[in-house]
Amino acid sequence: MNILCISKYASPPNYSKMPARLFVLAKEFIKLGYKTTLITSDSNHFSTYPDTDEIYNFETVENVPLCWVKTKKYIKTASIDRVLSWFDFERKLFKMDLNKIDKPDVVLVSSLSIFSIIYGYYLKRKFNSFLVFEIRDIWPLTMTEEGGFSKWHPLVLLIGFIEKFGYKKADLVVGTMPRLDLHVKNIIGYEKPFHCSPLGFDPVNYKEEKIDNNPFDRVFPKNKVIVGYAGSMGITNALEPFIKTIKLLKDNENVHFMLVGSGDLKVNFEEQLKDCTNVTFLPRIGQNEVKYFLQKCDILYLSTKDSKVWEYGQSMNKVVEYMLASKPIIASYTGYPSMINEANCGYFENTSNANDLKEKILSIVNLDEEERKKFGENGKKWIYENRQYSQLSKEYIDKINELRFTENA
Repeated sequence: MNILCISKYASPPNYSKMPARLFVLAKEFIKLGYKTTLITSDSNHFSTYPDTDEIYNFETVENVPLCWVKTKKYIKTASIDRVLSWFDFERKLFKMDLNKIDKPDVVLVSSLSIFSIIYGYYLKRKFNSFLVFEIRDIWPLTMTEEGGFSKWHPLVLLIGFIEKFGYKKADLVVGTMPRLDLHVKNIIGYEKPFHCSPLGFDPVNYKEEKIDNNPFDRVFPKNKVIVGYAGSMGITNALEPFIKTIKLLKDNENVHFMLVGSGDLKVNFEEQLKDCTNVTFLPRIGQNEVKYFLQKCDILYLSTKDSKVWEYGQSMNKVVEYMLASKPIIASYTGYPSMINEANCGYFENTSNANDLKEKILSIVNLDEEERKKFGENGKKWIYENRQYSQLSKEYIDKINELRFTENA
């Protein structure tokens, strides 16, 4: 079985600090004995590709044959240039010389760009391939729920048409969130074969490191219980209750809050807390530094804005990173729960009320150190048992084979 994976942002590790999920899955598919090729682009703003005049650049990275397509660049993620870059990628896919790629038995298209499903369907018809449509972000629902777009915006209507087309034409719909199947049924009016393949991790990228001098040693206060947050500080991150909670706990000498990252609201938050001595704001750090920051914290916090998107479950790299850090987690989240509750390593809380959030934080702060440590270790143990990409890739392949053999029976 030859598998062709297509995703605009699936950067390989030689051009990115952390290999993309689909690259890791492709590598695992190959280990399972399936010839797998990846097509991606060079316009991922988290990656650095070499400058070249070649449009189609073929190479093999860590035993994965791939082609990265030179496409239009953009700076802002929320911009027309990003959408134009999608169209540029799709246009160049159709001009690609298919003689350089083995005939695919399976075509796996992973968003974003959601437009790639059109090319995937073209290959399905041309080669009689089995078509997998993988969703990592639910567009256009994310645009209307969190981006402020009208449901009648031309781009929303276009993406909605493509989404519905993809769900109908795919032989298998895959979601990184557990209840995407409910959304698919809402869109097309009937059930489709579905598989949840959640975000995971490759242990190779998370080897235990004994470091004598953590780079954050000098900025973290000593003899305090540290509540940490790592990530963006914008509207969709819904950090307002957390900021109010920091104010409520300003006289508690046992607790200190560390917030690292950037965002449109960061300056506003710093101004609100300028008289609080129990909080430290740090600038955005590199992906390779995040684990050192998390290692220094005792409790980790994350939050999401209330949205219909979360009704189908969360699909956040942050949850994976937090659980791997082996710390108790408090998540201000009102959607369909998964992972944190299953692992018993923290709480999903509807903590729009700052007083409730304060009490939840203190309930963990007041545990003795060994209890708190055990609570966090539950998450790391669970994620090693359930979310390694070697396991997720086998489950993925098993689902594809199950449906292919059913079709051919």
